[in-house]
Amino acid sequence: MSDQIELIIDDVPVTVDPGTLIIRAAEKSGVRIPRFCDHPLLKPVAACRQCLVEVGTPDREGNLRMMPKPQPACAIPVSPGMVVKTQDTSEVAKKAQEGVMEFLLINHPLDCPICDKGGECPLQNQAMTEGRPKARFADAKRTYPKPMRLTSQIMLDRDRCILCQRCVRFGKEIPGDVFIDLQGRGGGTAPTDDHVFVGEQIGTFDAEVLGFYVPDVDGPERTDISGPYGREGIISSVYSGPQKKSDKDLSGRTFASYFSGNVIQICPVGALTASSYRFRARPFDLVSTPSISEADASGSAIRVDIRRGEVVRRLAGNEPEVNEEWITDKDRFAFHWAERDRMATPLVRENGQLVPTSWSDALDRVARSLKNAEGPVGLLPGGRLTFEDAWAWSKFARLALGTNNIDARWREQSDEEAQFLAARVAGEGLSVTYADVETASHVVLITLEPEDECGSLFLRLRKSVGKQKITVVAPFASRGSEKLDAELIQVSPGQEPAVVDAMKDLGDGAIILVGERAARTPGLLSAVARLADREDARLQWVPRRSGERAAVEAGLLPNLLPFGRPVGDEAARAEVGWAPQLAEVGLSARDILTHAKTLVVGGLDLRDWPDPASAKEALKAADFVVSLQVRRSDAEEYADVILPVAPPVEKNGTFINWEGRLRPFGQAYAARSLTDRDVLTKLALEMGVDLGTETLTDVYSEANPLMEWNGERVADPSVQPQHDESSELRVVFHKPSVDLGILQDGADDLRSSARVPVALVSPATLERIGAAEDDDVTVKGPRGSVVVPIESADMPDDVLWLPECSFGNGVHADLAEYGDIVEVSL
Repeated sequence: MSDQIELIIDDVPVTVDPGTLIIRAAEKSGVRIPRFCDHPLLKPVAACRQCLVEVGTPDREGNLRMMPKPQPACAIPVSPGMVVKTQDTSEVAKKAQEGVMEFLLINHPLDCPICDKGGECPLQNQAMTEGRPKARFADAKRTYPKPMRLTSQIMLDRDRCILCQRCVRFGKEIPGDVFIDLQGRGGGTAPTDDHVFVGEQIGTFDAEVLGFYVPDVDGPERTDISGPYGREGIISSVYSGPQKKSDKDLSGRTFASYFSGNVIQICPVGALTASSYRFRARPFDLVSTPSISEADASGSAIRVDIRRGEVVRRLAGNEPEVNEEWITDKDRFAFHWAERDRMATPLVRENGQLVPTSWSDALDRVARSLKNAEGPVGLLPGGRLTFEDAWAWSKFARLALGTNNIDARWREQSDEEAQFLAARVAGEGLSVTYADVETASHVVLITLEPEDECGSLFLRLRKSVGKQKITVVAPFASRGSEKLDAELIQVSPGQEPAVVDAMKDLGDGAIILVGERAARTPGLLSAVARLADREDARLQWVPRRSGERAAVEAGLLPNLLPFGRPVGDEAARAEVGWAPQLAEVGLSARDILTHAKTLVVGGLDLRDWPDPASAKEALKAADFVVSLQVRRSDAEEYADVILPVAPPVEKNGTFINWEGRLRPFGQAYAARSLTDRDVLTKLALEMGVDLGTETLTDVYSEANPLMEWNGERVADPSVQPQHDESSELRVVFHKPSVDLGILQDGADDLRSSARVPVALVSPATLERIGAAEDDDVTVKGPRGSVVVPIESADMPDDVLWLPECSFGNGVHADLAEYGDIVEVSL
């Protein structure tokens, strides 16, 4: 193209786009320039100087003039006629790089054999290729007490740090969490000096680290960590100025970030390590498998590392179209849940007790019970299935049981939502993508907190802060909304439909993202659909669980067959071929609990149901309950048969993320556990029905031709909102990214990094209660009461917010349903 720039790198002509950095242009030409601070997703800073090269540019007369000194290739954009000489063709560049490497190694410890980065360390590799053959430094190296626990899950060994500032830049630029920074000045005091002068280092400005006095603070208690030589480490981030309780995490430190683990992965040396992986393995011990996170609906690419049959760590995968190179801390550290209380063999109830049995016996009992069932049979598979497993559930319901009574929505739900999903989500494919969200002129978020509910989506929105308008419809501006510089349209519970109906002038190219919590408010999804049509905006539904979109596409709804086919459409039923006579819409999950006496359920967490007590009673009252689950759970109280199934790490499969993008993943390690698809296929055979889902090929051969549906679709919902003029205090809630969810079981360090749970009210409400900031108050609702600290926030006077699942048994079980009236007292 005519607007591209031509230059020469190591005597080879290269053509690149304007604004391209020299280091990127070299990569395009196949030339590798060593670097440490450079990262393609971070702004250039030229901190480490390892990428020094010779650079020349033409003067006004066209004569090439070389710059007097080597320049950092990571920070200089290309220009027409530029000539670059790297270490491969320039002795000056080579000597400069060797000199920088020598300086970096002056104080770096020679502890590669015990360093967690050993074997995959860029410094280790480049010291061999760009370093001097022999060290000239013979004096004592600078040392620090080590390690320093920055958060409950991140350790810092400062003597290994090369001050590249990747960690600092990540926190500031990507999630907007400035939880670590460069502190001190210069090289600091030599180990033999009598006077202590703090040199430049990475940290959190703690008195314990920098040696300054903090009144009324004696310092942290003795730590439970030690360095490789047995010396005690340091607990950091315990000193701070005035803070609210919500500014701290459960370990007592200042809250860091829901994305803090990324600094471990991008650190080019062994300075930052994970407490869960520290001294656990070496790269040559590991078997690594690309996979997809099951923590939310983002579809983030990850890498699972296994040593001797045990998952020891998870890393972010490189997927430019989805999560780029970042994942949430929940994606990274919450992998122990599948190891705890695992179900190894089927259990059947004998004389009121669950006892182990063989697969043949368990399947035979279930098959006989299902065939002889009286009254409606209902299926509640849950929202964490792969597409292949969801397909088997859907087909099993229609072919083996002859029913549309299947619903994967184990959460707040409504018939309006089922209609909305059928009309606007199912079979729509990639209608809105991460790239679309990043480049949209205006993004409207309705009942959706991306930082908490879909981390990778939040980071994409963060990339465009200042370039696009973001509007949030919510009771208050969360910290995530503040970091997005979002405009807040403040609402109380039940007012959302009226607010959405009043919205206008969104602009060309606007995108509306609505969360699953919209199902809590009658009429809201109807209003959202009207807004999208009125403003000609693109609309996308963003669920919280990893399997929700796959469930919609596979037909795990009472009104849907696969890929948006209505159960009431004769042509749709005939095309699918699953019991074409089943024309009646089935029971929703709510109605299944009320009317069905025989239940087939997946791995359900009762806390997710709007009324856990009533759900538990319904399950207990059922004549027969069979549960497919990975690990022991509440099902032991009500299940007649429990069939163990495989977690994601033990199977192949495909998640479908919120975009509608297929996210296939491989089996991380060999196991004999069966998938939901395997179990349902075998169970159907016991009932005399061949599902045709024995292999993944069987599933794809049937599903692929059905992915497009050009027939009639379900109409948009048209539900009128319920108006409530009451001025009494009502409770609202959503789940933070890190809480007491079952997928975080066993990840104790991760849970310790969660924010302290608090209740939020308006300043006027706080004054009316007679409480002060951070006072402990009692919140009383229809189902009980909870004691939490209370804080003020900019929100309506008639609203109290709580984290949904961060204390006790969760808000649903211990307090109230969404929008219920509550009382607050000291």
